[in-house]
Amino acid sequence: MNKGKVLFKKYKKQAFFAGILMLAFCTWSFKDDLFQISKNLDVFASVYKEVNINYVDDINSAKMIKTGVDAMLDGLDPYTEFVPESEIEEYKLHYVSTQYGGIGAGIFARNGRVYVSEVFGGFPAQKADIRPGDELVKINDINLAGKDNDQVGLLLKGAKGASIKLLLKRDGTPPVEKTLVRDEIKQPNVSYYGMVDGNMGYIKLDKFLENSSDEVTNALVSIKKNNPNGIILDLRSNGGGILQEAVKIVNLFVPKDVEVVSQRGKIKEKNATYNTVSEPLEPNLPLVVLVNSHSASASEIVAGSLQDLDRAIIIGQRSYGKGLVQQTFNLPYNSLVKITIAKYYVPSGRCIQEIDYTHRKDDGSVVKVADSLIHEFKTKDGRSVYDGSGIYPDIFVKQDHFANITEALVGKLLIFDYATLYRNTHPTLDNLRAFSLSDGEYADFVKYLADKNYSYNTTSEKLLADLKNASTKEKQFIEIQNEYDALKAKMAASKKNDLQLHKDEIKEVLENEIASRYYFGKGRYETNFKYDKELAQAVKVMQDKELVASILKGEGSYKVIGKPVLAMAGKKTDKDTDSTDNQ
Repeated sequence: MNKGKVLFKKYKKQAFFAGILMLAFCTWSFKDDLFQISKNLDVFASVYKEVNINYVDDINSAKMIKTGVDAMLDGLDPYTEFVPESEIEEYKLHYVSTQYGGIGAGIFARNGRVYVSEVFGGFPAQKADIRPGDELVKINDINLAGKDNDQVGLLLKGAKGASIKLLLKRDGTPPVEKTLVRDEIKQPNVSYYGMVDGNMGYIKLDKFLENSSDEVTNALVSIKKNNPNGIILDLRSNGGGILQEAVKIVNLFVPKDVEVVSQRGKIKEKNATYNTVSEPLEPNLPLVVLVNSHSASASEIVAGSLQDLDRAIIIGQRSYGKGLVQQTFNLPYNSLVKITIAKYYVPSGRCIQEIDYTHRKDDGSVVKVADSLIHEFKTKDGRSVYDGSGIYPDIFVKQDHFANITEALVGKLLIFDYATLYRNTHPTLDNLRAFSLSDGEYADFVKYLADKNYSYNTTSEKLLADLKNASTKEKQFIEIQNEYDALKAKMAASKKNDLQLHKDEIKEVLENEIASRYYFGKGRYETNFKYDKELAQAVKVMQDKELVASILKGEGSYKVIGKPVLAMAGKKTDKDTDSTDNQ
C-alpha cells in the first residue's frame, strides 16, 4: 500500500472535520479553539503515521482509520456515524432509497446451506415460481455451501437486465436450474393499503424514504374512492427516515401554512421551521395513527404533530423517543459522515427525545431524561402533552409477550418449515381474510412437531433452576431435593400441554406464515387483521363520534388491555437502524 497516499487521504478527512468544528465554534474563542483543533489533528495524524510505518506486523490502514473515527464518534450518540466508501451503497439502500437490481427474494443461511426466506410479489423470483423454503445451491455456477448472507446477497444483486442462473432444490426433489433476468427491485414505503372493518381506510407505512409521501398520497386517493368512514395510518415499527417526507404526509391531513416541526441546534443557520405548503387532501375524516415502542424519529414527527394539532387520535404504546435530526456531509473518496445537528420540536413546542446523550455518567453510560426535567405542553385545543419520553398514545393498548413455546417454534424455524410443507401440499388458498386453520389442521401441525426439537425454558423452570443453584451453594439442596424433584416433574407434565394452552397464538403465527406463501406481504396483513387488537380499537373508536370528539377535546382517554400484535406484518426496527435525515 502507498502509505503516503493513505496519509494524504487521512489529512484530507481530518481537514474536513476541522472545517465543521471551526464553523460550529465560530462564536467562541476562535484562536484558542483553532489551535486546539490543529494540535489534536497533528497528534492524531502523527500517531497514525508512526504506527503505520513502524509497527512490527502489517497493518490494515483502512480498518485502523475506521476504528479510530468510530471511537471518536462513539462518545456522541448512536446516530452520528462515519460511512466509508465500501459501505456507501448499503447505506443509501437502507437510509435513502429502496431500489436495487436483484430477483426480489430474501435469503438466510442454515447449517451451512442457503435458503429462500421470502419472495416479493411481482418480481423475477415470484414469476419464476421460486418459493420460501427452496434451497439455493449455486448462483452462476458458484457453490453456495458455507457462504453467509452477505456473500450470497452480493451474488444475487446486479445490474437491471442482467441474467442470473440459479440452481435450486425443493423438498428433497432433484436440483432444478432456472435463469432469471434481474429487475429493479423497489421495496415500497407503503407496504399495504386497503379497506378494513367499518369501511375504514388503512395505510401501513414502513419507512420514510424517497417518495414515501407520494405513496401515501396515492394510497389515500385510492381509499377515498370507497367513501371511507375514517383513516388509519399505521406507523408501528417504522423507524423513520427523511424529515421532509414526514412534513408532506402531515400536510395530507392539516391545512396550508401550519407548523409541523422545527429543528434547533447550536448553529443558527441550520435551524429551520417546516410548515405545510398546500391544501390538504383529507382534512375532515376521523384519523387514527397507530404507534408502538419501535415507532421512531419521522414516525414520531407525524404522530406528535397530528396529536399536537388535535387532528388525530394516537393508539398503541409509547413511541421510541428519538428527537434528534441528522444531516449527511460528503467526505473525500466517496465516503460520508452523518452528524446529529439539531433536535426537533413538534407544534406544541415539545421535544420527545428520551435519552440524554449530552450528560453521560462517569462510566460513559447514557441516561433517560429525568422525570423532574419533563415539562407539560398544550395541544392546539388545550390538551396536556409532555416532552422527554416519546409520544404517549391517547389510547394505550398493553403489549404483552408471547409464550416461550411460540417464540421457540418461530426461532427454531418450525413455523417456517411447516408453512413450506403446507404450501407444497396445498396448491391454492382461497378467501384470504377468512383463512383459519381448522382444529384438524392444527392437530396435524402438533403431529409434525412430535419428533422435532423445540426445547425451551419457561419462567418457572428458570426460577426453579435458580433455587437449586442457590440452595446448593448454601448446602441446603439435599434437604429440599424431594420437593424440588416433585415440582420439576409437575412442571414438565404441565409443559406438555403448552401446545394446547397457547393454541390461539400459535395458530396466529402459523396462519400468518402460511398466508404469505400464497399472497406475500398482502397475505401477512390480511390474515393478521382478525388478531390485530390495536386495529380493532381504532375502528371501534372512529365509529363513536362522541368519543372521538371527547378525546380531541382533552376530556380523557382510556386504557385497553390486550394481546400484542405480531411484528410479522412489518419489519422490526432497532433503536439505531433509521434516522431522520435532511436530504
